[in-house]
Amino acid sequence: MKLHTKILIGLITGAAAGLLASSLGIGWLITVFGYLDIYGRAFIRIITMIIIPLVVGSLMVGVASLGDIRKLGRIGGKTLAFFLITTVIAAAIGIPVAALIKPGQGVDQKPSLDASTPTSVKTPSIGDSILSIIPSNPIGSAASGDLLGVIVFTVIFGAAIGILPGERRMPLINFFAGVNDASMVVIGWAMKLAPTAVFCLIASAVARFGIGFLRGLAMFCLCVFIGLILHLLGTYGFILRVMCRTNPIRFYRRIAEVPLMAFSTSSSSATLPVSMETAEKDLGISAAISGFVLPLGATMNKTGSALYKTTAAMFICQVLGVHVGLSRELMIIFAATVSAMTTAGVPGSGMISIVLVLQIAGLGELAPAGVAVVAGVDRILDMCRTAVNVTGNMVCAEYVARSEGEVSDPEALAREVSLKAVR
Repeated sequence: MKLHTKILIGLITGAAAGLLASSLGIGWLITVFGYLDIYGRAFIRIITMIIIPLVVGSLMVGVASLGDIRKLGRIGGKTLAFFLITTVIAAAIGIPVAALIKPGQGVDQKPSLDASTPTSVKTPSIGDSILSIIPSNPIGSAASGDLLGVIVFTVIFGAAIGILPGERRMPLINFFAGVNDASMVVIGWAMKLAPTAVFCLIASAVARFGIGFLRGLAMFCLCVFIGLILHLLGTYGFILRVMCRTNPIRFYRRIAEVPLMAFSTSSSSATLPVSMETAEKDLGISAAISGFVLPLGATMNKTGSALYKTTAAMFICQVLGVHVGLSRELMIIFAATVSAMTTAGVPGSGMISIVLVLQIAGLGELAPAGVAVVAGVDRILDMCRTAVNVTGNMVCAEYVARSEGEVSDPEALAREVSLKAVR
């Protein structure tokens, strides 16, 4: 049985058990679920524990491997700019959608988590947010959980490694690649606990807070779906119509196999062979463009994930009763953008990056506990956001190819081949 199937079973059975205990008022069962909640929290702590080495390892390797940024060239610049701008837009969409629908207000009672209270969370000012970007002591930032400072230091240090001579650069890249690989192994171990941990977390939450918690989760999923559709039809539809001068409906029909594959596998990397074949055969994009844009997009372009993270952060803040002002909204967008473009695409990384977003947004000790609120539905929504991620890769390839004159009309070519065959 696949992992996401097990997690789904854990979600459904946990919700049913918790709802049974809550609706019938079975005190002893609610108490048992309270003890089982400790197991679920242990799983969240394991996930939290690996954040620093995973972020440092993956981000350092990614930045250092680029080498001199000036050597990326025109195509690389267009691709990276496309990924960055559309990711920021996607992250920004999640804020107003969650603010308008307010899915977290469907939870009638606010949980008390890890001895921290919602009133202890202070909204950072814009000035403090700007100053916090530059760490005075990166090791101290890592020790205190200041992930924003760690990310900025890692990017700067990784860029410095990238311009070193090859004989000095490669040992450092290999070291951090090993750190990244070891972090993924730990995540793999932790994810084996995910189905039972999700059962414990959901059962405990529903038993304590009743049907309101399930209603809030359902509204949260609805927010994510609405945001993804707005991004798919609005952002990408505008790019296709205005910048690519392509009919969006016709384009989506041609690439339909790609998001369907991504939806079923929840993996951009597993979808890559289908993406490249579709780009070259059905869209007429040159092999040079598809061979550069699509593999890069499989690792860097996660617009659906960015939207999901901002929506999840807003939902968790609403559940915990944390006020979200303009400065915190900007920090959430920034954190979601950075984590979406740098976090490794492995099972469990979605929950890890949500902790990252919440901590950068200033939730402190509430961040790891907040993940328990969305852990049960993370894998389900992963299928939807991955489908949007790969669709964005195809749109980017179309844009870059058309701007470089590296695209041909496959239908026109087919007609030309047919005419030649008749003659």
